[in-house]
Amino acid sequence: MRLPHPLYGLYERRLAASLDPEQVPRHVGVILDGNRRWARGSGLSSATGHRRGADKISDLLEWSEDVGVEVVTLWMLSTDNLARDPAELEGLLRVIEDVVGELAAERRWRIQAVGALDMLPDRTAAALKAAQDATADVVGLHVNVAVGYGGRREIADAVRSFLRMHAEAGSSLDELAEAFDVEHIAQHLYTKGQPDPDLVIRTSGEQRLGGFLLWQSAHSEFYFCEAYWPDFRRVDFLRAVRAYSQRERRLGR
Repeated sequence: MRLPHPLYGLYERRLAASLDPEQVPRHVGVILDGNRRWARGSGLSSATGHRRGADKISDLLEWSEDVGVEVVTLWMLSTDNLARDPAELEGLLRVIEDVVGELAAERRWRIQAVGALDMLPDRTAAALKAAQDATADVVGLHVNVAVGYGGRREIADAVRSFLRMHAEAGSSLDELAEAFDVEHIAQHLYTKGQPDPDLVIRTSGEQRLGGFLLWQSAHSEFYFCEAYWPDFRRVDFLRAVRAYSQRERRLGR
């Protein structure tokens, strides 16, 4: 339930002040879900919903910076989404290209494209690579834009990368089988070298990951928010971070 405006502002400030800097997640993954349903409920086009969702991204990155998050991964387009109606997909890809370019132009965040770029149109892949190259020297919040991303595809790509590397080194199949362990997968993921997500947020009320960061989220905390992505507010983000900070993280122990 939304609080009246004066109380909302006070509640938000108190919520932000209550967060323990030592309990803030280093890496937050966000499944940006609900753009189309938000648009449909407002009598607007899907394209308008996607654009409104895109406009919310810079807010999220600012909120993340404010509380001390170091890495944010945004799931903007799955491999399954590539099978959508071509007209809608074309519009969505245009929005993604625009927003990634806008984020890069800020020179505030380091952008990294994660996903199967070979499955995307050349124009979209080029826009993602350009944003990544343009911000490679930026020191600050690291932002993974997951476009053409699927968790199963990522794991398969990691295995293929590992096998190719060792085949080029002349390793035999028996040697590979003997030496292979889980760390070899981690070293070839799209997010290699980054901390695994501590917190994964999904908007729109859906309570499933849908293949998001399958390998990396083994010990993540999950937070499911009822709000559609265009309606996601700072207070929703702060509640997610607070919920994370209050959980006892055993990490399998």
